[in-house]
Amino acid sequence: MPRSAAIIVREYGPWPDVTHVHGVSHDGTRVWIATGEALRALDPASGAELRRLRLPAQAGTAFDGTHLYQIAGPRIQKVDPRTGVVVATIPTPGEGASGMAWAEGSLWVGQYRNRRIHQVDPDTGKVLRTLECQRFVTGVSWVDGELWHGSREQQDSALCRIDPASGELLEQLDLPPGMVVSGLESDGRDTWFCGGAESGCLRAVRRRG
Repeated sequence: MPRSAAIIVREYGPWPDVTHVHGVSHDGTRVWIATGEALRALDPASGAELRRLRLPAQAGTAFDGTHLYQIAGPRIQKVDPRTGVVVATIPTPGEGASGMAWAEGSLWVGQYRNRRIHQVDPDTGKVLRTLECQRFVTGVSWVDGELWHGSREQQDSALCRIDPASGELLEQLDLPPGMVVSGLESDGRDTWFCGGAESGCLRAVRRRG
């Protein structure tokens, strides 16, 4: 299995009114971070806050091209990013949902301690299939047909590429010791955006090489 050190190219924050960065998503232009009491949109070039949607946001975030999805305890909220209105909710699968991504018309929802990723119907909340992972699961991301998740084992964190059929670990990028990863999302090009959990930071990591 290829294993290498993650290359951190930029750090955003911490911000005075942010104690945690949980879920992370990207809408093609802006980075969205879940900070507990709000979803915030950031300009990845300047780091400036562009929008703030007041709603519970304690875990994973995803974007389907039109709507944001945000885990809020036992439910997943479907949010209109223009207005901040929650237009629908579905139940969160299982217990301890952590990260979330959108791909192939489905939500992919991570469970931290159970080391699982569930493929979920975004309209009904039905679990379509479940992947068993080898490491704890924080953030989840699909990019270029690859399934990745963040992992946090005590104070060691990594970005893990897994087989989307079996859950087998295929590649691992290790973050520096003591640096944690919560939410995870790609900009679709050369950068990962990684939530820094209780550090209150967001970090940009080079995707390849």
